[in-house]
Amino acid sequence: MGLTLAELQAVGLEVGVDPSRIANAAQTLDARQSLVPRRTSLWMPVSVGRVINLPREVSDGEWDLLVSEFRQTFGAQGELTARDGSRVWSNGNLRASLESTPTGHRLRLETTKGGAENINGLGLGAFSIGILALATIANTGSSPLAMELLMLWSFGTGLVMLGSNALRLPGWARKREDQMEYIDLRVRRLITADSHDHGGEG
Repeated sequence: MGLTLAELQAVGLEVGVDPSRIANAAQTLDARQSLVPRRTSLWMPVSVGRVINLPREVSDGEWDLLVSEFRQTFGAQGELTARDGSRVWSNGNLRASLESTPTGHRLRLETTKGGAENINGLGLGAFSIGILALATIANTGSSPLAMELLMLWSFGTGLVMLGSNALRLPGWARKREDQMEYIDLRVRRLITADSHDHGGEG
């Protein structure tokens, strides 16, 4: 069984390591482990997310602070809604949902790249038409100008569509994952700091 954070900090004190450094390292590790595997289309990322399990409930005031973080980090005002006991901030396909759990709250961050899978489908369709035109030319032994133009247009269109996705989607996914990691660290530190404050009262 693994050591608790308090036990790790106690061991760290014995060897001269500041407990706050151990706590920060633990938070960073937890943040990385909360990453949701990307959903892909033709090996290209089209969906990313994080699920952050929190040790206690998030207060209304803390939720307001998190909403401000969402708006600043993602550069969007977004909309606030509540459904099935969850509080949601959303902007298009980008969503941050605060959900109840037996031990507290869970913050779910998720987004998909709108239209990416449709573009991949259209690109594959264009390539298919080009292959069909090429096969027709090869089977008939003739190459009418219209068929050659159709083949060139289809291959060119497919290449542009798939190539544009291949160039933009990895960068989009990395940016969103970096933003979600920042939110992850911020919410963990907010919860930890507030817990310490409450623990010192009385």
